[in-house]
Amino acid sequence: MTQTITGLFDQYDDARRAVQDLEAAGVAHRDVSIVGHDKRGTTGDANDVGEAAAEDAGIGAGLGATVGGVGGLLAGIGLLAIPGIGPVVAAGWLAATAVGAAGGAAIGAAAGGLVGALTHAGVPEQDAHVYAEGVRRGGTLVTAKVDEPLVQTARNILGDDRSVDVSERRDAYRSQGWNTFDDTAPAYSDADMAAERGRYTRI
Repeated sequence: MTQTITGLFDQYDDARRAVQDLEAAGVAHRDVSIVGHDKRGTTGDANDVGEAAAEDAGIGAGLGATVGGVGGLLAGIGLLAIPGIGPVVAAGWLAATAVGAAGGAAIGAAAGGLVGALTHAGVPEQDAHVYAEGVRRGGTLVTAKVDEPLVQTARNILGDDRSVDVSERRDAYRSQGWNTFDDTAPAYSDADMAAERGRYTRI
């Protein structure tokens, strides 16, 4: 039986390593997804974020990579915009579901939304809201669909000390007056995201 295992990371580079670890453990790249903000996109401008994505993919400044393309998940990374989150770098099945497409990275509004895509994949709704809010605030989400033999391995990778404890983060958000992800809220600026990451920086 296939399970959906999800991890939220405050640092994009930690999320990248998790993707690489999943693939090294035998999870097919078609079953892994990454959605988040690459800190190398410094101004919040779509071109900056896109250039960071292109650097990851090794394709120069182009944005025409296929979501979940061959050569490993990170080789297929591209740019899309999600309501309430803004421009993100993304690849994989979750990104495709969120934009309501079978594949292909695109700049535009995500028709399905991140919360809907996550809950459709079996993530509990209250957790899906925290994950979406985490991405909105500058985090990066990695999600894997795995069969039983790889479930514990995926949990170990996506639940290690680099990742966010979703219950603790929910409590932290609620202490600030947050209840659920609001896709009509304005996207965080780079300064907002930097300040948010600073709240949770590990010493």
